[in-house]
Amino acid sequence: MSTINNIPKQLVLASSSPFRQALLKKLHLSFSAASPDVDETALTEESPRDLSKRLAVLKAHALVSKYPNHLIIGSDQVAMLGEQQLHKPGSPEKAFEDLKRASGKQVVFYTSVCLLDSETGQYITDVDRCVVHFRTLTESQIARYIELDEPYNCAASFKSEAMGIALFEKIEGEDPNALIGLPLIRLIRMLEAFDYPVLS
Repeated sequence: MSTINNIPKQLVLASSSPFRQALLKKLHLSFSAASPDVDETALTEESPRDLSKRLAVLKAHALVSKYPNHLIIGSDQVAMLGEQQLHKPGSPEKAFEDLKRASGKQVVFYTSVCLLDSETGQYITDVDRCVVHFRTLTESQIARYIELDEPYNCAASFKSEAMGIALFEKIEGEDPNALIGLPLIRLIRMLEAFDYPVLS
């Protein structure tokens, strides 16, 4: 296991997201969480995949000075409806607008994870791609969903772990956790690569 003077390195999640924290808790690992301060603006002609990956790396590195001898987990998600990026709606009106546009269509999620050893500077990254196929939804169904789940702080205006599942025709992806915000299957592989086994 990654150690400092024979003491296991502590994990840090570079996120204030309660969804990501809940996902990481599923692995029964002890960790701290802190919010990284990064500019999430896309670069000119940057692909959604590259944006997601770059921001995951930036978020992990943003905490190095505060956590200099840790394993830091950075993650970022970019949701695309065609060529349009979907952000957190922040309001019922914007959530309704997003879901109405997504009705009967596909939204592609790129969810990246970065694991950084802040002592050595070594890090690895990976990207999960998930496609959500939305059912054709009526305005009353959309309004009822928003009332039930209040998905105002969720990219693309739904919570797949809650009633958001009722919006979907199907999901294409390798890891359902990635859709919520943290690709645990990939993260487990990364932790093992850093000699930090989840099952030991």
